[in-house]
Amino acid sequence: MGASLSNLTDGANGSTIGPGLGDIPESCVACVFVNLTPPEICNLARLNRAFRGAASSDSVWESKLPANYQDLLDLLPPERYQNSSKKDIFALLSHPVPFDDGNKEVWLDRDTGRICMAISARGMSITGIEDRRYWNWVPTEESRFHVVAYLQQIWWFEVDGVVKFHFPADVYTLSFRLHLGRFSRRLGRRVPNFEHTHGWDIKPVRFQLSTSDGQQASFECCLDETACEDANGNHKRGRWIDYKVGEFIVADSEPATEVRFSMKQIDCTHSKGGLCVDSVFIIPSDLKGRKRRVLKKP
Repeated sequence: MGASLSNLTDGANGSTIGPGLGDIPESCVACVFVNLTPPEICNLARLNRAFRGAASSDSVWESKLPANYQDLLDLLPPERYQNSSKKDIFALLSHPVPFDDGNKEVWLDRDTGRICMAISARGMSITGIEDRRYWNWVPTEESRFHVVAYLQQIWWFEVDGVVKFHFPADVYTLSFRLHLGRFSRRLGRRVPNFEHTHGWDIKPVRFQLSTSDGQQASFECCLDETACEDANGNHKRGRWIDYKVGEFIVADSEPATEVRFSMKQIDCTHSKGGLCVDSVFIIPSDLKGRKRRVLKKP
């Protein structure tokens, strides 16, 4: 069987047995690659010269880029992409592209070429964030932005954000990434601390989103309630959880879609604290399920 596979990959490259993969015209290979995923293309590029040439074709990689990929390039200095092939542009945009003073990032999913976004806590409006009695900024490698907002104690809890972007046509999920309790490293081990964690089991937090074309979604959940543990029975304290707010649909990248989102618990009859706020993610909905663990609506 190994000899048969070797014969297939030889062909015009020196074999006299008969035609093989090496005899397929590069243009035909490119037509096939248009229907494959980027990882599949990169793997097949190692077979022979024709496959390698097709795997570098602009026509192949342009089909993997979103129609409005220039909007992402506009966030970068021109010298980083000028005279680049479409393959190099795809590779460039599959890494996070920061904007809004580094408080937001956008990138292409490497398997599908679809747009994903993350918004740091620093890119949101947080009630009382300037007062060290209530909030602190905590540096950590557990955040893609290397810092999270940590709530010690407050009565009026409110976090708001907005982003306006040329999202390509797709169905997107918006979620908040939160962590009950604080954490640190001691002797190489992760150590959680729940000293300030309280008040999240009394009343639910309300999550909301709305878009500039009138779409709305909301979700309520007690952040520290046993009944809201995930399907595996894992306790929600001491680990990062994505709270799904809802979905919105984009029909076209023009005009830009404005998305507003919030997280509130403004019942002032009790205080709450001991919560890390990392970021908000906006991800194509069918990618969200396989890439991140999300606490869904009950």
